[in-house]
Amino acid sequence: MVSSSPARTSVFGFKTKREMTPREQAELLGARLPPLMIQAERIAATVAQGAHGRRRVGIGETFWQFRRFRDEDSSSVIDWRQSGKSQHLFVREREWEAAASVWIWRDTSPSMQYKSSFAPCSKVERATVLALAFASLLVRGGERIAELGAPEPPTTGRLALNRLAHGLTMTMAGGRNSPPLLSLPRFSQIILISDWLSPIEDTMRILRHYGGIGVRGHLIQVLDPAEEDLPFDGRTEFEDVESSLKMVARRAETMREGYRHRLASLRDSLAQSTRRQNWTFASHRTDRPPQGALLAAYAALTAHKPFAMM
Repeated sequence: MVSSSPARTSVFGFKTKREMTPREQAELLGARLPPLMIQAERIAATVAQGAHGRRRVGIGETFWQFRRFRDEDSSSVIDWRQSGKSQHLFVREREWEAAASVWIWRDTSPSMQYKSSFAPCSKVERATVLALAFASLLVRGGERIAELGAPEPPTTGRLALNRLAHGLTMTMAGGRNSPPLLSLPRFSQIILISDWLSPIEDTMRILRHYGGIGVRGHLIQVLDPAEEDLPFDGRTEFEDVESSLKMVARRAETMREGYRHRLASLRDSLAQSTRRQNWTFASHRTDRPPQGALLAAYAALTAHKPFAMM
């Protein structure tokens, strides 16, 4: 923006002239949760492609496949009807639907309340929709879910989804900008949604903690388009809502190239750090449909593949 006097804008969660209190933000955003829940359910419905079971050979009732008899197999497992159709012996295997425990967390710190004129919603609203859509997909597949840091253990079904939605309603504003470092069962998974604009060392501490106890994680970065493009011109004042630091740029447009380079470097560091821990990473802009980010992240969650940028 161009102005003869300092114009206050908001990048990286920098506040505008009139900043609402956390209580006002919580009441405003909490009132919007039912529509957000409806939106999340619709998004999940477009992404869902059948049951999301952890299909593995094991004890169960559902037929999985026939395979050739091996020397180490007991004769009691031979399927004589199938074997009678050929010259080989076959074993009938059943599938084991192994439900996983998935903890979900999304950032509600002051920087996540930011919404520029280029975006349809704030970062925390989009992060909430993604969290709820994830939860809906996981519940459809029989997975156990819980909000990371909540006292209730992971459960499945509509009750689990409603409980998560209620927890998110109560914490739409004023939270921490990093997830709690807890002791979770080995082989659990966590979905962490934030703008991830903190120093990379802070994120590395999270990765080391959960990676060290055998938990696999998925990081999703949610940014406003203004935070990606820095579309401001002229004299602009930036104020960090989390540290109260201020900076006045006489010509904000001259910072654009260096700023974008630094943001790209941060994103590369996040991607490399998660990859080393066998975690996944995705970046999403709030001016783009959430279905793309959800589909890419859900595919990585179920297939253990790296995230893409959406």
